[in-house]
Amino acid sequence: MKRLLLAAAATLALAGLSTADTAPTPAKGSLMANVKAGEPMRMIYELDARAMILIIPATGRASFNVELKPNTYTIKSKVRTTGLADIFVNYDMELAASGHVRGGTLKTSGYVSQNRDGKKNRRVELSMKKDGFTMNATPRFGNLGEPPATQEQAILANDPLTALITFALEPRAKGADPCGGPIRVFDGRQLTYLHMKNAGRANVKSPAWSGEAIECHVTMDKIAGYDADELDKNDTLTGISGPLRMYLAPLENGSHVPVRIVADTDKVGKVTLQARTLRFEPLETAAAQTGGAGGAR
Repeated sequence: MKRLLLAAAATLALAGLSTADTAPTPAKGSLMANVKAGEPMRMIYELDARAMILIIPATGRASFNVELKPNTYTIKSKVRTTGLADIFVNYDMELAASGHVRGGTLKTSGYVSQNRDGKKNRRVELSMKKDGFTMNATPRFGNLGEPPATQEQAILANDPLTALITFALEPRAKGADPCGGPIRVFDGRQLTYLHMKNAGRANVKSPAWSGEAIECHVTMDKIAGYDADELDKNDTLTGISGPLRMYLAPLENGSHVPVRIVADTDKVGKVTLQARTLRFEPLETAAAQTGGAGGAR
């Protein structure tokens, strides 16, 4: 149930997005170009989730604090259920990622996931280099899937946090599909490819942004690291019927940030995530600014 409620956040932000096939040079005037030119930035981003369990609303929230410097980055995230959802599920995760900025995109060097679900409370530590990865899980996984991810496969992917932020911030080449992809994600065990299909444009209104957004439909390939009973080829995204619908805000700084994500699930019906907070601020002055969920257009 907890994965159903936050499936989109867990798939797009916490179980899911990574780098595209190419790493284009940052377009002049894009956010990544400005960061590379010596203007470190901070991105504050929050997603709220809402679903119905029987007749009782269940809610969740995923927050991201991204610090971008010319050659390095860090991302910190929290995902949790809130309000009445705690009656049914206990989902509380803290995640962190760090790495390098290369060619206008981000590449994982380290990733830590700490889950406090009241059961296993598993901590996963992932270290990635150009030639491979190491992973330590406490408590250990019973197995690493059938088949497990190989070193060669894993190093082509990014961790879930870096994946989401890379997808949002990487510049799109002129004339390229704004939905991007394919997207490769590795969380230390599971390797997943997400495929994006452009479905046109739609008007979106969220607390953080309103306007004409780009609609992308997301389907999933489970490449490695899954148990045999998880490899249902009719499953697009775990627990989700049909493609997940993601709406991107094309921002003036060159970003394409998901501001609404909608999924029809088998057990709790429609789950909707929408951006609650979305803002960019200079990194050197961000610490002095407090409060306020500013909007971005």
